[in-house]
Amino acid sequence: MIARELQKRIEERLWQGKAIIVTGARQVGKSTLMRQISSGIDHKQLMLNCDRPEVKAALTDTSTANLKRLVGDNKLIVIDEAQQVPDIGMTLKRIIDDYPDVQLLVTGSSSFDLQDKLAEPLTGRKYEMHLYPLSTAEIYHAKGLVETRETLQQRLIFGSYPYIVEHPTDAETDILELSGSYLYKDLLKTDDIRRPVLLDKLLKALAFQVGSLVSYNEIAKLIGTDNKTVEKYIDLLEKCYVVFRLSGLRRNLRNELKKAKKVYFYDNGIRNAVIQNFAPLSARQDAGALWENFIVGERMKYNQYHGNHCFAYFWRTAQQQEIDYVEERNGVFAPTEFKWNPKKAGATLPNAFKTAYGADELKVVTPENYLDWLSV
Repeated sequence: MIARELQKRIEERLWQGKAIIVTGARQVGKSTLMRQISSGIDHKQLMLNCDRPEVKAALTDTSTANLKRLVGDNKLIVIDEAQQVPDIGMTLKRIIDDYPDVQLLVTGSSSFDLQDKLAEPLTGRKYEMHLYPLSTAEIYHAKGLVETRETLQQRLIFGSYPYIVEHPTDAETDILELSGSYLYKDLLKTDDIRRPVLLDKLLKALAFQVGSLVSYNEIAKLIGTDNKTVEKYIDLLEKCYVVFRLSGLRRNLRNELKKAKKVYFYDNGIRNAVIQNFAPLSARQDAGALWENFIVGERMKYNQYHGNHCFAYFWRTAQQQEIDYVEERNGVFAPTEFKWNPKKAGATLPNAFKTAYGADELKVVTPENYLDWLSV
């Protein structure tokens, strides 16, 4: 069992009269984490999986009598895949208000289904957290330095989903299965996805453009649709935790790109499964893009798990000056470049950025020093 960094944060917030909501893609380990937490709690417990029709029905009926029968004398209630239940927010609100000594642990795998249902009913009644695929720190604490270093290339190709990391022999078969419709199960149920084939084309286009600027207009022409559809589908993919966007920093210079975006995959294995390319890094032309996708995702995990509140951007000008990644914290900018090949780590900070944002150092992150950057 690989211990998750989120476990301690959740345990610190138990029994404070609020529901704890944990979001994340399917198969990142939300249910396992809930079982691990509940195993250390010496109270009567109820585990509810909302993928089961009878559970969904029981949580939909919020009458006083039904809730009393459902809650019973349980003190901990775990509700898995809560986005499946209509008006789940009102159900949770009733339980919190009527049973203040009951702790709710709730998971969800699609924010477009869950956030609207929870926002108003649970105002002031919830803690929200996000669980990602395994982080480098989690792997290091479970397996040690040598194995963390030895498996880096494996994770760049097959990703960091818990089952994939624990069963590397069948990684290709398992990640292909995971990247199929199961990963997008909630997304494909929505009325907003009217053309699943278009979704597949969009994912392939995004996979080939990892680390590059993304133009909605160019992608629309490539896959045969319009800009608005591309933006809507990317938004839905983001809310299902398949991809995430990074905006360009545009504040002090007139020639900074105004509407530029980069799109990254939450997991390298999913990205490679989309294009069905699991060739070793030595045989690939996209090793640099894979490294950038991986390390941006790892930094996001690190910041969120450690409560580091900052803004993240990339930076580029019309004159092709660029920086891969920039963090802004309390008005201080930290520019960073990512280089898969340590021999190319001699990048310099553009004078235009230095003058505009007051930065005096460019950090270059390579496989040789990335553990330091992630404080591992």
